[in-house]
Amino acid sequence: MPVYVAREAPKLWRKICSELSVEIALLSENWKHLLAGIVFQYIHGVAAHGVHYLHLPGPTLQDIGFLLVPELGQERAYASESLFAVIFCSFFLWTFHPFVLQNKRIYTVLIWCRVLAYLVACQILRILTFYSTQLPGPNYHCRKGSRHATLAPPDSALEVLLLNFPRGILYGCGDLIFSSHMIFCLAFIRTYHKYGVSRIIKLFAWLLAVAQSLLIIACRKHYTVDIIVAWYTVNLVAFFIDSKLPELPDRSSASLSSSLLPSSAKEKDGKNKEERFSLLNGIILST
Repeated sequence: MPVYVAREAPKLWRKICSELSVEIALLSENWKHLLAGIVFQYIHGVAAHGVHYLHLPGPTLQDIGFLLVPELGQERAYASESLFAVIFCSFFLWTFHPFVLQNKRIYTVLIWCRVLAYLVACQILRILTFYSTQLPGPNYHCRKGSRHATLAPPDSALEVLLLNFPRGILYGCGDLIFSSHMIFCLAFIRTYHKYGVSRIIKLFAWLLAVAQSLLIIACRKHYTVDIIVAWYTVNLVAFFIDSKLPELPDRSSASLSSSLLPSSAKEKDGKNKEERFSLLNGIILST
């Protein structure tokens, strides 16, 4: 067993290095898209924090989801965040599986370019929506009587730009329609549904999305309308973006053809050079 592990370690290292060279080539062509998507996550955070200054606590609105889904209570409010963390981390790790697994359909850089495109488009719509109409927050810290429900006018622009960290991150109010957590969950799960390979995991992922929706309502972090709007908005936005952008390359055919591994490092290096040559000549960099 130790001999086998020692023998496989160099193979894994060569696999990581060869994949890294391919991804670096992609990154050199697509870094602007990735950077723009990451920067917009901060812009979205500033916008969500800014609407808190406009939030006016009031009676919780009548909601059919609150009537049907039992309330978990403030002491169990972590439940929805825990499931969200599982979904987020699982998807993040999956996007890097080409570095270690033989069977792969995606390029890490390209998949994150597409996912960030989904997120940015949905977040723009979300910002427009929650600034158009402010609803009284159903979350416990957003209700009347809570010291976190309202914010005094900021002393400086820096307070807004720094998100009043960490208070502004943990106790946000007013950014309701539609749920940001569901944007991420649905974008991730929809992406895996399209580019993943396991049918069981795909089914399980959609069940997790339903569970996440119910937990958010049970924890009273959003109204039911916030969840429903997220479900159809994210899927429609993703469908529109996919129809306008070139299809991402499918590596599964290449993976299948290489199931019989090259017999020598020279042959393997030639395979990687050919792949990098294709990338650099614009075969798949049209995205």
